[in-house]
Amino acid sequence: MSILQHAKKVIDIEIAGLTQISNQLDDHFEQAIQAILKTQGRTIICGMGKSGIIGKKIAASFASTGTPSFFMHPGEAFHGDLGMVQPEDVFIAISNSGETEEVLKLLPFLRDNGNYVIAITGKPKSTLATAAHCHLNIAVPQEACPYQLAPTSSTTATLVMGDALTITLMELRDFQPENFARFHPGGSLGRRLLSKVRDDMATDSQPIVRMSSELPEIINVISHGCLGLAVVVDDANKVKGIVTDGDLRRSMQKYGQDAFSVCAKSIYSENPVCISPDASVGKAYELMESKRISALLVLEDDELVGVLKK
Repeated sequence: MSILQHAKKVIDIEIAGLTQISNQLDDHFEQAIQAILKTQGRTIICGMGKSGIIGKKIAASFASTGTPSFFMHPGEAFHGDLGMVQPEDVFIAISNSGETEEVLKLLPFLRDNGNYVIAITGKPKSTLATAAHCHLNIAVPQEACPYQLAPTSSTTATLVMGDALTITLMELRDFQPENFARFHPGGSLGRRLLSKVRDDMATDSQPIVRMSSELPEIINVISHGCLGLAVVVDDANKVKGIVTDGDLRRSMQKYGQDAFSVCAKSIYSENPVCISPDASVGKAYELMESKRISALLVLEDDELVGVLKK
């Protein structure tokens, strides 16, 4: 069997596993969703080993899409972290076998504490599955591992079940891009929706030239500013237009050797696209995309206060 055949076999086996867990979905999934939606507490996710690694991803996905959540290691839970579990919290316990000792040891506390427990296992008749309020079945026909030892198809199934929970909750909560951005201020979406133009605009070494500035000075300003343009202002510092790299090329074609004595007032483009510093970065990007430009002048009272570069 070739290398590619090995890879395709693994993928095909895992696809078959996902098909099976889709067919196994029942009203327990709806019960789990309703329990998480109704709770005034958090959703705590717990798992050991590979299940724990997948659990951390599910908890992170929940937290970033409107479902307050965190991961709890079962070993740490049994040695004090259970103090973080409140009665109103929903507890999701992950164990493919449903018999993971470290997870099962938590059940008496959770029962006494009044927590709603959701089990994710591949064994519907296991101790964990039968002890939980509802059970999400992630049983797969086989692992992709040829010796059926390394968790592969089962961990993929667990991850996808977590994604199904995450997106279903997200849609039922009517979670919007604006909400997502609030939890991801460092990402591109957060930057677009939450940041103001004044937060991102370039303000140092403004590329300003006068109406009387000649080509060598304009070229120097454009090169020094690294924004691909020079802003032309009048004697009152009011913006009159811009000179771009394209304007420079056209002036060279038009005036030839005399271009170096041509002033900005003879070659600048009027009515440059501008924006307020209080506009959102998202609005600024939409404007740049619609106008097919890569920079915006940021003006206050017709005076340049910055340049926003795409």
